[in-house]
Amino acid sequence: MLRIYILIFVIGILGGIGYGAKYYYDTTQATIATLRENNVKLESAVEIAEQSVTTLQQDMVKIGELNKELSGALQKAEAYGDELRTKLSKLNLVVEALKDSKQLEGKMNGATAKLWRGLMDDTGGDGNRPDPQWLQQVPAGTGNKSSDQSGKGTDTDGSKTKATPTQ
Repeated sequence: MLRIYILIFVIGILGGIGYGAKYYYDTTQATIATLRENNVKLESAVEIAEQSVTTLQQDMVKIGELNKELSGALQKAEAYGDELRTKLSKLNLVVEALKDSKQLEGKMNGATAKLWRGLMDDTGGDGNRPDPQWLQQVPAGTGNKSSDQSGKGTDTDGSKTKATPTQ
């Protein structure tokens, strides 16, 4: 009888060891499957990150080129602003306005109309719109090249205007 008990005990131990080995094998296989899935996800994430880095590098090159273009345009705009300041410093608008206000008004209206037409051209308009109502028509015999009878003055060159010395 003792042998039967020993046999049952040995079979129980061997069964427990077998069950433990099977449990360990199943959990290890499940862990390996989970790790494979995570590895695939990580490889995909790394690939996307590499593509993002490449795209960002290309964008930085484009941004650098556009920045250079904008810097050049800014320098041109600043030079134009300096030129306009120089022209305006040579003009004495108060004396000119007192001397011949209609002529000055014609110049200003013509220059303003030209500016608006330029803005319309630059923003997709055809620039052939009629002049606005506020653009005053200068009577015949007054005015200058910058405002004709049609109100479509195009000559806004301030270098042709003579500066009058102040008294």
